Amino acid sequence: MKIEEFLESLPQNIVSGDDVQLPDKSFREIFNFVVLGKDDVFYHLGCGDGKGVEIAVREFNVKKGVGIDKNIEKINEAKNIPGEFICEDIKNSKIFDATVILFWFTDEEIIKHMIRKFEKLKPGTKIVTIWGPLPECLPENVNFPYIINTVPFSKAKTLQEQVLAVFGVKCVDFVTAWEFAERYTKAIGDPRVKNDRFLTIIQTLIIWINAKNLGVACREEIPESIKTYINIMKMHFDIDFEHLLNE
Repeated sequence: MKIEEFLESLPQNIVSGDDVQLPDKSFREIFNFVVLGKDDVFYHLGCGDGKGVEIAVREFNVKKGVGIDKNIEKINEAKNIPGEFICEDIKNSKIFDATVILFWFTDEEIIKHMIRKFEKLKPGTKIVTIWGPLPECLPENVNFPYIINTVPFSKAKTLQEQVLAVFGVKCVDFVTAWEFAERYTKAIGDPRVKNDRFLTIIQTLIIWINAKNLGVACREEIPESIKTYINIMKMHFDIDFEHLLNE
């Protein structure tokens, strides 16, 4: 099956990130990266069980910590911990006082709507995303897979410029693709899960193939390591990547 079909076969709440809970260590990495502190008003959009807000309040002593999620069960669970929790669609949320926002969504319509809201926030407000920056924006700072965009946003001239800014390289080779795929897998994965290598291979192939198709891979020829992993995914898991390679 094609990789797109494989992803479509997974539960959509997992693929979209709606039901993925970041490990505590990842929240701490994000907060250290963004230098979260006592003068900050922190919002976690799509807060799930509220653990991120709890860590922001208890350990990073933010002035105010707010979690917003449209799942009433998660909000009710979160109300037993420090912070303010609101059950509503984030598109309707009042976030004007935010200084730091954690925003991890893949739905294009939600992202487009929220960018318009983010652009109206006060200068210096930091929007932290995971894996990719806000569309058409150059990141302010990157500690992959964590990315900071700061209001007012800097616009990328091209998608190629944006991709290279995220990876911090002049071109993307196999080593870069593997390193960044592994960082992402470790950041969002449960340490108890044993299939990290499988996920890392998938992400590596996606990163490198996208780079090649955008013209920012370090060489035109397909590296032997990429060919090997494409064959492994095809032979052992019946997952096809070859159609993604533009001729």
